[in-house]
Amino acid sequence: MRGLSALHQTEDRTRQARRLRSDMTGAERRLWEMLRGRQFEGLKFRRQAPVAGSITDFLCAELKLVIELDGGVHRLREVEDAERDLKLAEAGFTVLRFANEGFLRNPNDLLDAIRRHAASVSRHPPHPSGSA
Repeated sequence: MRGLSALHQTEDRTRQARRLRSDMTGAERRLWEMLRGRQFEGLKFRRQAPVAGSITDFLCAELKLVIELDGGVHRLREVEDAERDLKLAEAGFTVLRFANEGFLRNPNDLLDAIRRHAASVSRHPPHPSGSA
């Protein structure tokens, strides 16, 4: 489970994640209200979770799915975001990246993308013999 070992937490990341959780954007707060407590499709999401050396906006470890909601500043950080997405992909995670404005205008686009990803991922552990 190479990807799940990427969740290693450090004291510095813990402090940063706590700060980010208290400073969530309006879009992040709205999405969190939809995802928290397994309200969405019974999936467990974490917010401001450490993955592959960075803090992600939202994480569903079961699906190895990262959700990033980006504000306007990310238009200036496209290269850094692409490098970060590549690092996450190398750790075995899929990244869904949406603009805050687009999500706020139509949250169902993101929710549908999560559903499609969940449907494409086997949520059952592999058979012990490796053949089933």
